[in-house]
Amino acid sequence: MIIGGIGFTLISAAFFMGLVAWYSYIKTKGEVSDSAGYFLAGRGLTGTFIAGSLLLTNLSAEQLVGLNGQAYRTNLSNMAWEVTAAFAIIIMATYLLPKYLGGNFTTLPEFLSKRFDEGVRQYTVMLFMLGYILVTAPSMLYSGALAVLQLFNVPELFGISYEASVWIVIWIIGIIGAIYAIFGGLKAVAISDTLNGVGLIIIGLLVPILGLIALGDGNIGDGMKQIATTNTEKMNSIGTEKDSVPFGTIFTGMIFANLFYWASNQYVIQRTLGAKSLAEGQKGVLISGFYKLLVPLTMMIPGVIAFHMYGDGLKSVDLAYPALISDVLPNWMSGFFLAVLLGAVLSSFNSLLNSAATMFALDIYKARFNREADDRKLISVSKIAGTLLAVVSLCIAPLLMNAPEGLWDLIRRFTGFFNIPIIVILLVGIFTKRVPSLAAKVVIIFHVITYYMLVWGTQHLFDFVVPIHFIHIYAILFVVEVAIMLAIGFWKPRTTPYTFRSEAAIDMVPWKYTLPVSVILLALVAILYVVFSPIGLAYARGYVSPAFWPVTLGILAVTVALSFLVVKKWNKTYAQYLKSENAITERKVCPTTEFQPTVYKY
Repeated sequence: MIIGGIGFTLISAAFFMGLVAWYSYIKTKGEVSDSAGYFLAGRGLTGTFIAGSLLLTNLSAEQLVGLNGQAYRTNLSNMAWEVTAAFAIIIMATYLLPKYLGGNFTTLPEFLSKRFDEGVRQYTVMLFMLGYILVTAPSMLYSGALAVLQLFNVPELFGISYEASVWIVIWIIGIIGAIYAIFGGLKAVAISDTLNGVGLIIIGLLVPILGLIALGDGNIGDGMKQIATTNTEKMNSIGTEKDSVPFGTIFTGMIFANLFYWASNQYVIQRTLGAKSLAEGQKGVLISGFYKLLVPLTMMIPGVIAFHMYGDGLKSVDLAYPALISDVLPNWMSGFFLAVLLGAVLSSFNSLLNSAATMFALDIYKARFNREADDRKLISVSKIAGTLLAVVSLCIAPLLMNAPEGLWDLIRRFTGFFNIPIIVILLVGIFTKRVPSLAAKVVIIFHVITYYMLVWGTQHLFDFVVPIHFIHIYAILFVVEVAIMLAIGFWKPRTTPYTFRSEAAIDMVPWKYTLPVSVILLALVAILYVVFSPIGLAYARGYVSPAFWPVTLGILAVTVALSFLVVKKWNKTYAQYLKSENAITERKVCPTTEFQPTVYKY
């Protein structure tokens, strides 16, 4: 499919992308000369840039095309992957982020080395690197290439084969993304992500509006009425056992999968580690949670609209979003859309590449080979590592053309190899003092073998399929592995208990709205599930059921009560808790207000 004139589209897309690159260069010029500037943006990121970067790091062409395709095929149950991330985001903002910033960590493996030992650090780096470079980064590039190929008939336009088109598009996207990550450092990534994030929100909101207008023959109200009263099962987010995301999985393995992603995944949390203060970090993390609530509207409702416009006549469910874009987006906006689409892909790729290079330089090169390496050497090593990692990913990505059907589900399953053991080790390490490094190493080896056997191994070896959804397997292994670590800690505890010591390099005063905003965020998640449920817009005998308004008003009443309690009591308790966590007697204490924790200067 071709949107408008291809020449105009490419020129205007290049203009918008060039504008983002120019602004990112201007804002970062001369600020990546030391390791703090290169790896953590000089610890100067504000909440706005953190939120924007988190949004674009998380969202890519895979979501734009894939989630809309799932909504076209079934219903809105897949929104759970995005919306329920709010629970993990709140835990990250309120509890784990103060730990990370208080400990002055650059990477998660660095924290694990202090809590356990260097062996655990190397194990986790290995899990991260293999997952990032062999699967996550290639899948990002491949999904982006597919989106471009679906929107623009590249083989026909340039007279080349489909395979050659995939290779060319992947390498173009990858090289541009690598330039941001390798030569600009984290701040360039964060700034470009924020600018692209603004574009993504504009396009994301515009497409469903234009789609509803087209569906209603020029009247947006008629379009809304059609999707709310016909084929209402499409508006249901409560997945059954037949759906790819059964509703029950939200309360089992998905909690831990999201907690890993938002609270321990290096290429996500690195943005927060570059915060200029705890308050700015918390603000950025929580704002990103509100962005996630827009996902059903921006990345799933267009798929529902496509179903109403085209029925089940599309050759592939992944054509739903590109087909809708082709029909409803004005020709003059085609270049802007392509720039936003590529920006989403670039963001995820360059963020991952930046984090992988950071871990290589700090957790492998400096930790094992050259502990005396200066900033110049670390940045040089990071750039070389980033270049090599980018080349490996670019070579692997096109090979995904030969993968079997169900590639995206396969990728989500693959992340199970490293997400659960890492979050298990992190949480046990934080909440216990005597569990030894041996326990972490045993859990990593146990998980990799057991997870493979439960998800694939029994079928490969014994022609037997374990009748448990892989998300439930996440939860089962989480519980088992926590028990293993605690048992080893009881059997062979550390000789000296681990003690967290605050070494914060930034102000550790929390954002005063952290807890009230967290309560509101949880309430909106609950309301969103009520809206997209059989008592909401999926109600078959009208717009909404008679129970809709009482349930919604009940949630709002509880939210108001909890918010009042938070402001009156919990804010002070929370501030005092953070104060005690970071208090060490020999440090200089600066005056603070009654409701704020101590600020430490070094």
